[in-house]
Amino acid sequence: MKMRYFERRKARIEIIPMIDVMLFLLVFFVIVTLQMIPDAGVNLQLPTSSQADTLPHPKFTVNVLPDGTIKVKDQVMTPDQLTAMFQADGAPDKTDLTIATDKTTPFQDFMSVIDAARKAGVTDIGIAAQPVPGGS
Repeated sequence: MKMRYFERRKARIEIIPMIDVMLFLLVFFVIVTLQMIPDAGVNLQLPTSSQADTLPHPKFTVNVLPDGTIKVKDQVMTPDQLTAMFQADGAPDKTDLTIATDKTTPFQDFMSVIDAARKAGVTDIGIAAQPVPGGS
C-alpha cells in the first residue's frame, strides 16, 4: 500500500479578509477626500472674547465684510436672499448658523444678518470670535 504524503488540495480564495481590506480602503479614501475639500472663507479680523467657546461645525457660515457685503460660500447675498436660502433649507429651526464679522463692521450690518435668519425661522445662531490669548 502506497501512502500519499502530498495530497492535492483545491486552492481556496478567502473572501472575508478581502472584504475587510476593501472596506478599510473605502473608509480611508472617504476620510482623505473629506479632508481635501477646502472650506472657503473670508479673511476677517474677528473680535476677541475671553468667554469664547468652541462650537460644532455649523451648516452655514455667513461672513459680513467691513463694507457691509454679506457672503455665504463665496456668493454675495442680500438679506432677502439670505432669508430665502434659509427657508429653502427645509428645516430652518434645526439649522446651525455662525456669523463671522470683522471687528470694524458696523453693528447694523451684523444685525441685518440676524434679522434675515430670524425671519426665516433660524434659532441656533452663533457668533464667531477669536479667543483672548491666555483667557479662560
